Amino acid sequence: MNAIPAPQYPQGRNLLDGKVVVVTAAAGTGIGSATARRCLEEGGSVVISDWHERRLGEKRDELAAEFGDRVHAITCDVTVEEQVQALLDGAAERYGRIDVLVNNAGLGGSVAVQDMTDEQWSRVLDVTLTGTFRATRAAINRFIAQGGGGVIVNNASVIGWRAQAEQAHYAAAKAGVMALTRCSAVDAAPHGVRINAVSPSIAMHAFLAKVTSDELLDELSRREVFGRAAEPWEVANVIVFLASDYSSYMTGEVVSVSSQHA
Repeated sequence: MNAIPAPQYPQGRNLLDGKVVVVTAAAGTGIGSATARRCLEEGGSVVISDWHERRLGEKRDELAAEFGDRVHAITCDVTVEEQVQALLDGAAERYGRIDVLVNNAGLGGSVAVQDMTDEQWSRVLDVTLTGTFRATRAAINRFIAQGGGGVIVNNASVIGWRAQAEQAHYAAAKAGVMALTRCSAVDAAPHGVRINAVSPSIAMHAFLAKVTSDELLDELSRREVFGRAAEPWEVANVIVFLASDYSSYMTGEVVSVSSQHA
């Protein structure tokens, strides 16, 4: 079938008016970058972070040209506890508090289990799962110190539900993010903190195209009933919904952002 094109890019509706949002892994062209932009367009102030200082600075300058001092950047490697804590502290120092954390940092790679080294396994889990845990822990404690309330949105993946060759480490990490989302939501609920996750199938952007073969991208796109990959902003729209008060009765949920059955 012919691909069904993406809809027109939506205007902001002030869904995050006055909110302070922290987004990890927000440099570049992927979901994190699209999420930062959508949060700004929805009226929020946004702290973007990434481990790559030059790319982060470029993204900050790009967004600041449009949104002024509502965007701030702090370098952070989510595998380093001190940097995670400094990110949350720095965001609160800049804007007085934080309201939303978007855990977008993740690391993939393609290697069969029988060829996978301990280092390859551990690195993917440390960034994708343990990094999400570190930031979640820091954010919950920050929310409690602020008097309660707050939202965390994690970026999982449909690969946490289904099998794909050479993706055992990434799939295990993303399945772990889903379980972390559900269990941490129960722990945080008495403090008025909501924690949910999105689970995208495939969102096309320049970095993904660089590290993934054309054949695999074509195959994954063909699986979608729309006949195309998502635009990163289409995933970001769902993240914005989960971050906003429109999802006030949702916590511990993993929302599939996909045009197919997971």
